[in-house]
Amino acid sequence: MAALFLSTFIKFFFLLTPFFVLSTFLAMTRNFTPRQKTALAVKVTVAVLVVALVIFGAGNFVFQVFGITLDAFRIGTGILLMLTAIQLVDGGTQAQSAEAADHIAVVPLAIPVTVGPATTGALLVMGGEPHGPIELLVILAAIAASILLVGLFLLGSALVERVVKKQGLVILSKITGLILAALAAQLVMVGVQPFLRM
Repeated sequence: MAALFLSTFIKFFFLLTPFFVLSTFLAMTRNFTPRQKTALAVKVTVAVLVVALVIFGAGNFVFQVFGITLDAFRIGTGILLMLTAIQLVDGGTQAQSAEAADHIAVVPLAIPVTVGPATTGALLVMGGEPHGPIELLVILAAIAASILLVGLFLLGSALVERVVKKQGLVILSKITGLILAALAAQLVMVGVQPFLRM
């Protein structure tokens, strides 16, 4: 069981792309106070935990009920990411205003920046596989632990901010926006391909 926990923890931790999440978090909160950043980090962590558990436990059912495919999810998240990317590159209000904290905690920071299509796909697969009660608890514990570690990364963002300074955050914001734009375009293209073959 220890091996199962460790393998699931490592796999899911890297699926959450913690360093990319951290850079996006910093870019979108560069004018936030330390207290606001801490509160937002907690909200994002809780949101990611809830979303991951829902997808793991009921993702296949929800997708089937609403007729959503993973490719459609890719297209939708790609569009959301593109909007965020444009705002980051242009220095829009979402990247600068602390008043947007409650809004950005779930979208886009929790979904789709942290829980993107790759993470969603992995959760759907893991949730759809048969597991014994003990295995299920171990897997859920590993998922929760990996999410909490990402949360610790976000809570430590103030230290990273002190290292890179204000100008570094501006540059990081632009670079993150460009990466998000490329990722968004890739998601949309991958999602559209199956529909074009129909």
